[in-house]
Amino acid sequence: MTDLLLHHYDNSPFSEKVRVCLGIKGLSWGAVDQPVIMPKPDLLPLTGGYRKIPVMQIGADIYCDSVLIVRELERRFPEPTLFPDGNRGLAAALALWTDRSMFQAAVAVIFGNLGEHVAPEFIKDREALSGAPFDLAKMKMAIPHMTDQLRAHGALIDEQLADGRTFLTGETPGLADANVWYNLWFIENAFPPAAPILTDYPRIAAWSERVRGIGHGTRSEVTPAAALEQAKTATPARGSVSPEHADLAGKPVTVFADDYGRDPVSGTLWSSSAFHYGVARTDPALGDIVVHVPRIGFGLQAGA
Repeated sequence: MTDLLLHHYDNSPFSEKVRVCLGIKGLSWGAVDQPVIMPKPDLLPLTGGYRKIPVMQIGADIYCDSVLIVRELERRFPEPTLFPDGNRGLAAALALWTDRSMFQAAVAVIFGNLGEHVAPEFIKDREALSGAPFDLAKMKMAIPHMTDQLRAHGALIDEQLADGRTFLTGETPGLADANVWYNLWFIENAFPPAAPILTDYPRIAAWSERVRGIGHGTRSEVTPAAALEQAKTATPARGSVSPEHADLAGKPVTVFADDYGRDPVSGTLWSSSAFHYGVARTDPALGDIVVHVPRIGFGLQAGA
């Protein structure tokens, strides 16, 4: 079994971002299928409460959120790079556009069109995740506006491709392509009639086919039980705490997302940097685990 595991489900848009990055790097990885909605009994023992998908596991180190996952992939497997043009900060910052305003427009169009076809169990789960109503009627009313928003996002992508480049930052694919691609993939796969919103731009359609051709690396299927066993038999990698958090090193802390899915993860501060927090915790069945979350979009507070 490969050491690199991705806890996902096949139609997860943020998982698709990571899968394309795995394809760019040509990596072998294990796919651990997780439920779309709660309960997630084989995921929460690893994450300590974090419930969103995807989650990457390498031994007893658990990486939450696609932003941190792709950063860790680049750190561990630097070639081929996700930043072929060298603009690491800009490509990573692009996620603040694609993961928020562009993604939320896609959600409104997709689910506003699906309407009564959305399962009540899914609605209830997403309301618990966001802490707000999953209002399909409002989404339906917002379709014209959000369609216009997606068209405007598409115009930016089309403009970037106007000089004939193969990928968004040049002739080699990178994180910028994965960040943008997963929203188009989400629209196309979740609600096919919405696909022409962006892919009727000829340059975007051709670019989409090139990104699709990257693939997902070499995937093998791994059971949740095998993933839990891997965590149980592994030891977390050594971590270090940045000077600004020195007073919290080894002390009880809690981390939580600041947008939605705010389920807290508590433990002791194991590591930190300009880009992440690592929280050490002990699961009764699995032993010592470190849960890593990105710094942007997550809060850190003292106390469990």
